[in-house]
Amino acid sequence: MLEHLARKWARKEKMEQSAEFDSNGMIPNHIAVIMDGNGRWAKARNLPRIAGHRSGMKTVKEIVKASDEIGVKYLTMYAFSTENWKRPREEVDFLMKLPQEFLTTELDELVERNVRIRMVGSKEELPAHTLKALETAEERTSGNTGLQLNFALNYGARKEIAIAVKDIVTRLQAGEIALEQIDEEMISRHLYTSDFPDPDLLIRTSGEIRLSNFMLWQLAYTEMWFTDVLWPDFTREHLYQAIAEYQGRARRYGAV
Repeated sequence: MLEHLARKWARKEKMEQSAEFDSNGMIPNHIAVIMDGNGRWAKARNLPRIAGHRSGMKTVKEIVKASDEIGVKYLTMYAFSTENWKRPREEVDFLMKLPQEFLTTELDELVERNVRIRMVGSKEELPAHTLKALETAEERTSGNTGLQLNFALNYGARKEIAIAVKDIVTRLQAGEIALEQIDEEMISRHLYTSDFPDPDLLIRTSGEIRLSNFMLWQLAYTEMWFTDVLWPDFTREHLYQAIAEYQGRARRYGAV
């Protein structure tokens, strides 16, 4: 059912190239993005995969600006999954350098824009230079009150949920909580994303129609928008198209 709807949405997106969102209408409070297609973009141009990742970084900059300008409060970018460690070492090393490069070149502007940086994921396996760049950015922007830019790095939803369950069981065994207190809200409070709301809109590029172990708990009632556009080719106009369709949907949360 999900795949059928997703394909319908993707086809509809192609037919709405001129769609414009209502700037006075409902803007998604939280947009999550699965940035897919960097490798295929590079392959189509006979370039190494890392060239696609570098071009994709430029798109990140553009979408952050666009999201900030239209009033999005939270933007979560799926940058590196727990499964991505299986990729060739050269590619992984490059992907670990990209956050450092992005934050080094863009941090001053992000601070000026009042953007707050957050990392979402496990810090344990990250190289020291990557972790340092992220922690520096988090610390420097901790007091900012504008757009919150979340980088999902070394992130896997199943691992996130497993860690939350372990934490809750540990508290239960220690007598800190009672079994009857364990509910959906408690689980949410033990996730990486405990201090900000679930996504209103998920965007995935490249034509793939799956979640790829991304925010499986948080996406329960999220509107999804899929496009064949590869991430390096994704523009603010595509973002606006996604928001325009989002504004045309009725979110019922299981009700009629």
